[in-house]
Amino acid sequence: MQYLHTIGLEVHVQLKTETKMFCGCGTVYGAAPNTNVCPVCLGYPGAMPVMNRNAVRDTILTGLMIGSEISTYSKFDRKSYFYPDMPKNYQITQYDKPFCVGGSVEVDLEGQKKLIAITRIHLEEDVAKSMHFHKSSGVDFNRAGVPLMEIVSEPDMQNAEEAFAFLQALRQIVRYVGVSDCNLEEGNMRCDVNCSVRPEGQTELGTKTELKNLNTLKGVYNAIKYELGRQVEVLSSGGTIQQETRCWDVDAGVTESLRSKENAHDYRYFPEPDLMPVVLTAKQIEDWRKELPELPRHRRERLVLEYGLPDYAAGVIVADKHVADYYEEAAALVSNPKAVSNWIMTEMLRLLGEREMDIEDVKITPAALAGIVKLVDSDAINSTKAKEVFAELFDNGGDPEKIVKEKGMGQVSDQSAIEELVDQAISENVKSAEDYKSGKKAALQYIVGQVMRLSKGKANPKMVGAMISEKLG
Repeated sequence: MQYLHTIGLEVHVQLKTETKMFCGCGTVYGAAPNTNVCPVCLGYPGAMPVMNRNAVRDTILTGLMIGSEISTYSKFDRKSYFYPDMPKNYQITQYDKPFCVGGSVEVDLEGQKKLIAITRIHLEEDVAKSMHFHKSSGVDFNRAGVPLMEIVSEPDMQNAEEAFAFLQALRQIVRYVGVSDCNLEEGNMRCDVNCSVRPEGQTELGTKTELKNLNTLKGVYNAIKYELGRQVEVLSSGGTIQQETRCWDVDAGVTESLRSKENAHDYRYFPEPDLMPVVLTAKQIEDWRKELPELPRHRRERLVLEYGLPDYAAGVIVADKHVADYYEEAAALVSNPKAVSNWIMTEMLRLLGEREMDIEDVKITPAALAGIVKLVDSDAINSTKAKEVFAELFDNGGDPEKIVKEKGMGQVSDQSAIEELVDQAISENVKSAEDYKSGKKAALQYIVGQVMRLSKGKANPKMVGAMISEKLG
């Protein structure tokens, strides 16, 4: 029997605000446990919350990016539950009047595009972090109260590949708008997965299980793969799926039952009495809409059309907004924008990865990179020397033309000077010359290399290759 899979995601994104959702405590990651706390986020009796306006704005911006309908009237609610990570024994969240309703995220799977519908985006306060040790457990309340945006998808995904692509696309959009770093290692982005299977032909969805607090993209992918397979195996053997919450055991590679889940929780939602409703005007929403950056997928398509980049190269550059901004600034200064993308995809991203740096921190400016491209295109330097110039600029900054002049890196394109070096290389490598004459094409590159050695890397390699080929027939 064939089974159909259904997957929906609840993605929790910490917003990059300086202070928490309802108090003035800082949100810096890595502080000593229980140091960024106050009576409000610790739930002391009588402490009153004050809404973080920037968190509201960031949530609206995210909704606008994915085409959500923005509610002009929203409110916060109390969600009652008892757990050590919730100091007040209730969470301030949104229930029936969220900020953003609807919208979609486009994913690309092997050239096939699909829209994943979004149910809602609501804003709430994060809970504390439970920490488990060998013989005890503790709670760090630094995270309690950090603004947390929850993005709930429709059950539109059918396999782990679609869920993985959705998370990648959503993460890129959120990072583009600049409201979160979406750093999974720091817990900026976490995910709950609802998944079910049903026999083919059955319209009613199967019993779902919930996988909680998955904090890596790979973990989401592997957990979904395993859980869908587990459910199919249970049904195929005549068993039934229990509605429950499960966790992902990374080491064992399996999902395990955490607790049974009733059909409905009695969270006893009611409007938060200490906060006024949020009323937005059409003008305020439109003003925020004007702040939006270009969607990553639209930018990728534009780079292909405007700069003639291959789709793959455009995708690599657009993956990070700051890299894409850097590229466009440099590409606007040259007549060869493909060369700029090549430098970024090879040398720039390699060095950024090795040094664990962001492109905003590099010393080589877009104008300097454009200068290197111009020097190579005009045959002022060859590609080998260009890499040396790039490395110098990456570490120290400066002007590429000045570096070339000061270090004597200028390319030799004088025909008589190159011919003298070619003749010397041929006379010193008679066997390689004969090999080339007999049809061994690789021998040509060996002789070219010898000429480059004799010229200390300054000879024009194109002229050298053409001259050797002509002399050896």
